[in-house]
Amino acid sequence: MSAVSTVVVVTWRGRDHITACLDALEAQKSPHRTIIVDNASDDGTAELISGHEVVRLPRNRGYAGGLAAVLDLVETPYVAWLNDDAAPDPSWLSELERALDGEPGAAAATSSILLMDGSTQSVGVALTADGHGKDVVLAGREVFGFCGGAALLRTAELKAVGGVPASFFCYYEDTDTAWRLRLAGHRVISVGPARVRHRHGASTRPGSVLFHRWNERNRLLMLLRCAPASAAFTQLARFLVITALLPFRGNVPDAANFRFGLRIRVLAEVLLRLPATLVQRLMIRTTVSRRSVWQDWAGR
Repeated sequence: MSAVSTVVVVTWRGRDHITACLDALEAQKSPHRTIIVDNASDDGTAELISGHEVVRLPRNRGYAGGLAAVLDLVETPYVAWLNDDAAPDPSWLSELERALDGEPGAAAATSSILLMDGSTQSVGVALTADGHGKDVVLAGREVFGFCGGAALLRTAELKAVGGVPASFFCYYEDTDTAWRLRLAGHRVISVGPARVRHRHGASTRPGSVLFHRWNERNRLLMLLRCAPASAAFTQLARFLVITALLPFRGNVPDAANFRFGLRIRVLAEVLLRLPATLVQRLMIRTTVSRRSVWQDWAGR
């Protein structure tokens, strides 16, 4: 049986966990092609993955950049995104393929991602009232978006909506992609039996300064690219006002995303990218209106 899916695993300094990921892929019931994108690892990862199909990048381009770097190499009908610190069950890929085969209107299928203690991290992504992408642990068949740590997408549809936003580097590339798929009239489904164990935080440090910088910046860029203009600029203005008032507030939360310097940097990066982002907005295919997607999913 020929492969209908290509699994893309992006790694950076993944020596301590990528072997478990690759062993789990070897055990998949569904035949597939695996491409490993090595973001210039310098910890011995390159030696561990040398027997596989590897695209080694000259510098670390992040998760989004790594996915984007090899999308043109994918020739199968489906492409899977899989974190290097995730280990899927043997039936993971076949369950996702079966789900998309059975629902031609769906362009992406998201997995049941479990933490190492067995608790659920994500069965899909919701869109909050202020435009955040939020992992949900209970969901019906259809969800707003997919968690990019373990998902299957239709390759042609992904390419048609502009592929992966490489400049995001890390975080929100999945929710941005879900937005563009929905604007093009596609659906996203949650597939409960497609289970993955995830060593959350093995590749990045949730709560760190970089984590919050990428999250805050990319959420705003995603909204400016995809959301109704009123919602996007409301959230940008809200971020600006909260930042401006921080030096005058007492009892500021002790979290990196409330640090004045970090927020100023986020604003600077967003404003520098604003002209290019607005051009990208104009290029997004919208067979469904931005307002309709927002009304259907924001805060639901």
